[in-house]
Amino acid sequence: MENFGIEEKYFSELSRRYPTRASVVNEIAGLNAVLNLPKGTEHFISDIHGEHEAFSHILRCASGVIGRKLRSLFGGEMDEEEISELATVIFYPREKLSDLALSGRISEEWYYRTLERMVSLSKLAAEKYTSLWVKEKIADVTDGYSHIIEELIYADATDGKKREYYKSIYKTVVRMGYADGVICALASTIKALMLDRLHIVGDIFDRGARADIILDELIAQRCVDVEWGNHDALWLGAAAGSAVCVATVLNNSLSYKNLDVLEIGYGISLRPLEQFAERTYSGLDASIYMPKGDGDGDIHFNDSNLNIAKMRKAISVIQFKLEGQAIIRNPDFEMEDRLLLDRIDPERCVIKIDGREHKIRDGFFPTVNFDQPYELSEGEAEIMKYLVASFGASGKLSRHAKFLYESGGMYKVFNRNLIFHGSIPLTSDGRFMKLRAAEGLSGRALMDYFDKWARLGYFSPEGTQERARGRDILWFLWCGRNSPLCAREKIATFEGLLIEDKSTHIEPRNAYYNAWRTPEVADMILAEFSLSGPRCHIINGHIPVNKGENPIKADGRVIVIDGGFCKAYHDTTGIAGYTLIYNADGMKISAHEPFTDKMTAIKYNRDILSQTTVFEQAKSKILIRDCDEGKEIRDNIAELILLLQKYERGEIKENSK
Repeated sequence: MENFGIEEKYFSELSRRYPTRASVVNEIAGLNAVLNLPKGTEHFISDIHGEHEAFSHILRCASGVIGRKLRSLFGGEMDEEEISELATVIFYPREKLSDLALSGRISEEWYYRTLERMVSLSKLAAEKYTSLWVKEKIADVTDGYSHIIEELIYADATDGKKREYYKSIYKTVVRMGYADGVICALASTIKALMLDRLHIVGDIFDRGARADIILDELIAQRCVDVEWGNHDALWLGAAAGSAVCVATVLNNSLSYKNLDVLEIGYGISLRPLEQFAERTYSGLDASIYMPKGDGDGDIHFNDSNLNIAKMRKAISVIQFKLEGQAIIRNPDFEMEDRLLLDRIDPERCVIKIDGREHKIRDGFFPTVNFDQPYELSEGEAEIMKYLVASFGASGKLSRHAKFLYESGGMYKVFNRNLIFHGSIPLTSDGRFMKLRAAEGLSGRALMDYFDKWARLGYFSPEGTQERARGRDILWFLWCGRNSPLCAREKIATFEGLLIEDKSTHIEPRNAYYNAWRTPEVADMILAEFSLSGPRCHIINGHIPVNKGENPIKADGRVIVIDGGFCKAYHDTTGIAGYTLIYNADGMKISAHEPFTDKMTAIKYNRDILSQTTVFEQAKSKILIRDCDEGKEIRDNIAELILLLQKYERGEIKENSK
């Protein structure tokens, strides 16, 4: 009886949207038409690591798709220089229009020609969508010019009677001084139509300059999801108030001399840390703690870098202490071998690891009480109290964290693809690994467990056990043994910093990275997430694809899309990032060359050079009816048919007013 009441209430509400039989039939017809359209274009990008200018350009050029479309449309009438200039107008309309105006290259004729060509490209991009969907998209991005853009896109250029009408639109906007606004609106329309959905497969943060700018761009996207990486989990932990995550974020940022994201992006002052470091480590051997290099790869012993070295020493010691505390209070993490401070012999300046003694590069630990090595000193505790409060008080960081929770998760199953950042932990014999940190769960249940606790760590009330446990889980996801996002036996931060012997720096990977070449293992993982048959894939990043290595594995079932956006990986990968593109024709992967910078791109019409490889061609066009969206539409149609039947039986009255 209760379910009956809920059902009647639902159909009563549905009838408000569709008050007559005619309106229901009209909607059913429209939805059936949508089912037969080609699927939208999905773009998959991973491991952006703060490289905001390169990422922004990839979005603006739709991973090279816009340039290819322009060459296809206008290759016979425009030379390469003209095509490149038009592409730059589309990518950066306001900036390029200003540049062209300053050089005196804009005329009425230039405006007419540019508007016509942009309209032609817009028409091409709109072909596979319904007019209603296109109009909604235009309304979202065109800042009040939607009516003009709709008129221009749906103009019939072959209709002689209307040709003059449409020419008059061009003349009007040019002579009234609004051509720049219409060009900007057309550029936004083109970019919106070229990219239907964006998947970010983890690691937005760290290494590059401005992860906050990347997140602002993602928030502005219409359809986007984020599969968290271990660096994202670390920042979520910092936003949630985890002291160990805050210390690690700071250490990572100082290591790469990446302070703008903290101070400019999130308004977090490092001045108190700088003052503490200056007082405590004034006699420091700075060479050990210098940032990883300036733009040319060299380390300069200037005052700025020396200050960073001192801050890095201060926060490293704090990090090692806080990590020890996290390990001690979470024995189920099984990371006791990472308790390293109590293995140091400060008098001999050595540490014992795995039964072997190693000389440590720096034995100056004035804040460490070796009887209680994981206890913060009074000064360290005061600094961390300030820093944790600063992260918590950043409105922008809070907004970005909430976006990552709302749009993201540990994994996503979408259009027959399983998308995650790191791994599904496996044992050496190819079975799903059970983790004590996840209460002995494995496979999908393990991923769901960590997803739940990552959310509890941020949204549970302060002071609760759920909040405390969830924050520690976020740290575990960053660096824990066989964490699905970290996927390593250990993160050797201590060894890499303080021990010369490079054999101690090795961070063994989970067995997943040996097994992912095997089709049978890939099928096992896909089946765990209810996926089987053709056109099913595992898509993940995290481990950069080395030069000469094929990103397509397990007979096409596994696609690794970490191509090294971050400058630190360019030598390893030989490129500067991948984009996986999945459209109605199948799948292709674009390998991108390094991006110079935004101003060079605008002034000299420089695009990112991309080499695209088609690796899975659909036998026939993939339609919306074949995708997840198609299932939702069919469910909607079924509900509308039931509503229509209720109208026909008189169970619900029509309202034609």
